[in-house]
Amino acid sequence: MHTPEKLPFDAMDEPQQGHLDDPLLATDPGTHRYAQLGPDTVLDGVESLGMRADGRLIALNSYENRVYQIWLEQTSGAVLGEAIPGEGGQRDAAAGNAGKDVVVAKFYRPERWSDAQILEEHAFTLELAEREIPVVAPLVIHGATLHTHAGFRFTLFPRWGGHTPEFDHGDTLEWMGRFLGRIHAVGALEPYQYRPALDIYSFGVRSIETLSGGHWLPDDLRPIWQGVAAQAMDGVRHCYQRAGKVSSLRLHGDCHVGNVLWTEGPESSGPHFVDFDDSRMGPAVQDLWMLLSGNRAEMGRQMADVLAGYEDFMEFDQRELHLIEALRTLRLLHYSAWIARRWDDPAFPVAFPWFNTHRYWEDRILELREQIALMQEPPLWSN
Repeated sequence: MHTPEKLPFDAMDEPQQGHLDDPLLATDPGTHRYAQLGPDTVLDGVESLGMRADGRLIALNSYENRVYQIWLEQTSGAVLGEAIPGEGGQRDAAAGNAGKDVVVAKFYRPERWSDAQILEEHAFTLELAEREIPVVAPLVIHGATLHTHAGFRFTLFPRWGGHTPEFDHGDTLEWMGRFLGRIHAVGALEPYQYRPALDIYSFGVRSIETLSGGHWLPDDLRPIWQGVAAQAMDGVRHCYQRAGKVSSLRLHGDCHVGNVLWTEGPESSGPHFVDFDDSRMGPAVQDLWMLLSGNRAEMGRQMADVLAGYEDFMEFDQRELHLIEALRTLRLLHYSAWIARRWDDPAFPVAFPWFNTHRYWEDRILELREQIALMQEPPLWSN
């Protein structure tokens, strides 16, 4: 069974306009909006920016948005080279590792984020890149990062290579902690004005409402799941009460192993953070707990390694350690609701055929019961 802490970035997505009765989200699979996004539309969109695609493209792993790697003719390199502002990390990404003959195009799911929310995320990642923090930021082309074609909004990114980091090494976790500390130091400078927050209502209450109001829960398990979910939410609220008032800042939002590329070399070594699509306001620990795995003792040692690097750049409020299992619980609830909200998209029944099975919901009930017990334990680690 899938573990949400290691899902692709878009498993944290929250629709910002409407619910399941939205016309866009309730369309027949045969007429779903993404059915109109064929290869020709994708390539035409890229070429509308003055680039020349050579006809090759491959779809990359993404459920919420549609993401493609696209090869360009070599004459397009000048366009990319001129499009990237500033000096430092982001310019080096396009001119070096990324390569000027390949771009990654993200076509945003219609009606999910507003233009203002997308641009706010872009501005944050560009701000990080300008400070030479290793993030893969959008390309600025003709003075813009967000473009439109055939009714779709899209953004281009440089391609960036790398491999999956090995989080079981203490020095790797400390390295990750240092860069997350740098990201959060910038994220704390000012709040998001348009992007949402990670909170109990949107990730917990609304998720339960979505699942309770749909047809996915088996009739014999519905009251059991609802009762356990209610107990889990009581546990979440208790964890937040124990933590007290904690600060909120601009986060990566979905900092699992799949959203980190590790590179090795004299000019570009260490982690590079990708996919800020779920960036939002929230407690700092949200970007830290998904780096942990194993039993309680192992996770405690891993958290110590992360914080050893993190606190070189950003002070960590240890009261947030009370929130780790609460945030994990909210993620579990939100994950199931995310699938439910996207069930009209033909990609979802194919990718998640087990979603409306008896076994799936039995496992979710067991999972929530385990979380209820974990939320009653003391914090994971403290000095």
